[in-house]
Amino acid sequence: MNIDRMEFISWMERIIERFDLMSAHINEMEKKRGTVDGEELLDNQDILQMLKISSRSLQRYRSSGRLPYYTISGKIYYKLSDVHQFIRESFTARAPIRCDTK
Repeated sequence: MNIDRMEFISWMERIIERFDLMSAHINEMEKKRGTVDGEELLDNQDILQMLKISSRSLQRYRSSGRLPYYTISGKIYYKLSDVHQFIRESFTARAPIRCDTK
């Protein structure tokens, strides 16, 4: 099966148009994602997936004040920098185990 040059160019132009549409859609989605002062906002689902925790654990972290949150129009959001700080504070380095054999 041979495809002539004009048909090939036509197909490639359609493919490029599709990529342009997808690119525009992705850019729109990124703009919709909330930001405050240039900082990304995450919702509950983002945090649950990121930290791999239950919704109840997330509620405990909010209630105890360990993870700051913001309410906008009744929906809870978290600043990405606050989440990173929470992770750093929650991280506990293990002390090396010493084996004293005498």
